[in-house]
Amino acid sequence: MGVWFGGALASDFGDPAAEYRFANQSVALEDKNYRAYLSFTGPDRVRYLNAILTNNVKDLAAGQGNISLLLNPQGHILAELETYALAQQHLCVSYAMIREQLMSWMDKYIIMDDVTLTDETELHGTLALEGPKAAAVVKEVSGVEIAALGELVSIDSAVGAIPCRVVKRSPGGVAGAEFVVARDQLAPLWQILLEAARKHGGGAMGYTALSGQRLAQGVPWFGYDFGEKQIPHEAGLENSHISYTKGCYTGQEIVERVRSRGHVNRRRVGLLFSGDALPEAGAALTTGDGKEAGYVTRAARIWDPPRVIGMGYVRKEAEAPGTTLQWAGGTATVILLPEGLKS
Repeated sequence: MGVWFGGALASDFGDPAAEYRFANQSVALEDKNYRAYLSFTGPDRVRYLNAILTNNVKDLAAGQGNISLLLNPQGHILAELETYALAQQHLCVSYAMIREQLMSWMDKYIIMDDVTLTDETELHGTLALEGPKAAAVVKEVSGVEIAALGELVSIDSAVGAIPCRVVKRSPGGVAGAEFVVARDQLAPLWQILLEAARKHGGGAMGYTALSGQRLAQGVPWFGYDFGEKQIPHEAGLENSHISYTKGCYTGQEIVERVRSRGHVNRRRVGLLFSGDALPEAGAALTTGDGKEAGYVTRAARIWDPPRVIGMGYVRKEAEAPGTTLQWAGGTATVILLPEGLKS
């Protein structure tokens, strides 16, 4: 076990290299119970959410979801949230490590709106399947054809006698799914999914391998690779988490100002490290002549072939792919993830 996203989660199940291969060659089962679940009901919930989040909640049809940010008035990132339009509510999914702050931040914006905010974190749990055989396993256990669904579209189903909401997720562009269930059903659901994954040559995957997998896919993690110190353009989230046509939201003025300026002074990049040493979060990056260039946010080992990769923030003059920087344990070459891993 280890501490991941502020909670106790499995670092590995005995063999991180094998677990990494499950996600890339067969199917991996993942425990995603680091999440906070906030429910919004009331006739003004869509207008309210659309006014505080960076993405377009207003146009979500029933069963659809999207990913957005909650910013402060200075444009800095307070939270990353997935928002799902369900039959009687909108459900926002974020991180349990910021649950109390998030409740406070979102509650203070409910002023004249007829909206009720309810913390449902203790009610729900999430397990996930990913990998090239994930779609086949999802169909086998739930009957859901996830290939036919749009990204972050959810559908009510069941695994055996366990009711669940199946959400399509496609890490690295490969269709997979999350299973959102009542918290007291997590243990039996885990066993069913684990047996199905093993039947297809896969198994459980811990966060040591999952961190490497997400880095290889170029996916930044909230609380690790971006957070309150960054604005969206620095974190490279301007094309994935923001709607530029939806109208006003908290922090929009800063986002638009940066977009019109065309650049930021520091930006998140992918990094390929020399040797086998694993840099710690915050490790300094310098230029060849010893000048400060940036810092590492996260690093992990990947396999096939083995190497150490990561993310970090570097100054504008050092962000070009191919730039070689120094850290205490060797060199760090700036790469485009995941394209830079193909060379």
